[in-house]
Amino acid sequence: MSEQAKVYYSDLRCRPGVSLLDKLKKLIRRAGIGEIDFDHKLVAIKMHFGEPGNLAFLRPNYAKAVADVVKELGGIPFLTDCNTLYPGRRKNALEHLDAAYENGFTPLSTGCQVIIGDGLRGNDDVEVPVAGAEYIQTAKIGKAIMEADVVISLSHFKGHEQTGFGGAIKNLGMGCGSRRGKMEQHAEGKPKVKASRCVGCRKCTTQCAHDAISFDDGGKASINWNRCVGCGRCIAVCNTDAIRAGNDCAMEELGCRMAEYAKAVVDGRPQFHISLVIDVSPYCDCHGENDVPILPDVGMFASADPVALDQACADACLRQQPIPGSHLDEQLRREGFCDHHDPFINSMPDTDWRVCLAHCEKIGVGSRTYELIEVK
Repeated sequence: MSEQAKVYYSDLRCRPGVSLLDKLKKLIRRAGIGEIDFDHKLVAIKMHFGEPGNLAFLRPNYAKAVADVVKELGGIPFLTDCNTLYPGRRKNALEHLDAAYENGFTPLSTGCQVIIGDGLRGNDDVEVPVAGAEYIQTAKIGKAIMEADVVISLSHFKGHEQTGFGGAIKNLGMGCGSRRGKMEQHAEGKPKVKASRCVGCRKCTTQCAHDAISFDDGGKASINWNRCVGCGRCIAVCNTDAIRAGNDCAMEELGCRMAEYAKAVVDGRPQFHISLVIDVSPYCDCHGENDVPILPDVGMFASADPVALDQACADACLRQQPIPGSHLDEQLRREGFCDHHDPFINSMPDTDWRVCLAHCEKIGVGSRTYELIEVK
């Protein structure tokens, strides 16, 4: 894209009489949400409802603020997410809705309906061709999301064990993929076990939904790649680093596939994107727990360009100092640790978020070059 993208930013300071929700509404209006024709349009607000037990996910109050603005502009909003690959409370629509309600995302609290985008069992999807794609032919996207007239991403910007961070592109790409779409994105990331590091704790088996992990007579784990879907949950829970991606470029390819899925969701459609850089936990909100933030709260960002938005949020995080006692701080204090001068790569050294954004720019999802405009 030749024209420089605009990203709007608001800090988290609130004087008496003005709430964060007021500031969020002002921010998204200044960022141009009103330029979209919402009149009687169905509007998918894509967000993460949080795995029960995790307390870092965005509060439903923020979703209500966005939905209220959409309704004021004449639209008919609904909150949505797609089902997961791994065990937990969000692997089918019924449990997913229960989890969303438990975390406060109800029609009463948010002012709009909650719809699981890929249906009851995660197989209600649409195959969407992706122009310029290098890794996939058609993206498998939740049908309800593709049937909406307008798509809005509302993202919690935080760390992630496989993609470096989770922001707008991950919310759109991985988050809007159906179960088979998620499998396709993870397809080249099947992990392997370094037996000398495995202590036989079996925590990995609690995260595998496909019975892909077995143990030998010595208690060492092994992974059956014919059953494995490459979701990476076992990697995240292994305390001894015995489980790693079986392909050195797998993390990078995951980022590229995710970029292509994000393009499938937004290409040629009215779109708008919002990210809140708060509670920057080191891991995804898909975990049933959350660690302390690795960075201070930064602020709220909005843009019509999801790539510029992710880049602006990342740049803002690069300017922050690690929170003492956090996972990031512990990493930097490890003997012999190589400082990459990047909080997300330092937190998860096997990842590189820049690959995903570079691929997004290459295939025309958006621009990494932006103008940052502060909204007081």
